[in-house]
Amino acid sequence: MLKHLTFVSVVALLGLGSWGQLPVKAQALTPHVLQIETKQLEGIGATLLQESLQLAQLQQYDLALPRVALASQLIPQNPEVWSLLGGLYLQTNETDRGIEALLRSHQLDAKNTSVLFALGSAYFQKGLYNRSVDYLTKGLAIKPDVPGALFDLGNAYLMLRRYDEAVTQYRKAMVQDPKFWPAINNIGLVEYERGQLDAAVRSWRKAADLDPKAAEPRLAIAVALYKKGDREQGLALGEAAVELDSRYAELKFLKDNLWGDRLMQDAKVFLETPRMKASIAQTRGNAPTRNRAAE
Repeated sequence: MLKHLTFVSVVALLGLGSWGQLPVKAQALTPHVLQIETKQLEGIGATLLQESLQLAQLQQYDLALPRVALASQLIPQNPEVWSLLGGLYLQTNETDRGIEALLRSHQLDAKNTSVLFALGSAYFQKGLYNRSVDYLTKGLAIKPDVPGALFDLGNAYLMLRRYDEAVTQYRKAMVQDPKFWPAINNIGLVEYERGQLDAAVRSWRKAADLDPKAAEPRLAIAVALYKKGDREQGLALGEAAVELDSRYAELKFLKDNLWGDRLMQDAKVFLETPRMKASIAQTRGNAPTRNRAAE
């Protein structure tokens, strides 16, 4: 199997590189020969697409990407090839190129919900939250029972400060998957920004009960308890939370996880207490590798 297949090598494989044997006049090439060549090219494109899918499933993105990029040249009217290419670009943090490829796929197949959801996620990453809402809403109009997409839509509404709509989507996600703790966790984020500290703590406790290893709701509870004056319990819970995942001791990581202004301000004060700073210093370097994205 060729590791890097270029268009030139495809031409050579098809025996099209012997230019000296071709007639001088273009009109001597018959449509029948061109049709056979086109089918051969399409066959190679389909093979490359299948190889790319298999490699992507194995998370070998560096090998999958050049194959599917070539396949997109050979079978440009195939929406699946553009969908996979867009997804791989997103996986490799090439968001703009990913969006471009996904839009090509959407033009060819407007009802592919996976593409619509991926576009919603991509536009969210770029901070274009209204566009994210548009594509996620289109996808959910076709397939309304996808917890991850409902969660993503809630997050887009959260960033737009459309809190009621955000909570509605989070609750829909919980209906589809009662164990999907990030949704109820983010309801707590909304409640905290609204000044409803007790309601936020209740939501975070439910989220923590759903996943004994979830650090985020535990740290959020710790911050809220400390803010309310229950400092000893708050600090103890905060220590346990950063021991589970020390990334949550980083303000940027909290911001990336959509913590709002009010909660971020209180978290900054909490994390800078001498006891928390000492606890964080002890646990640094032991953070597990967990992808927080809503899936």
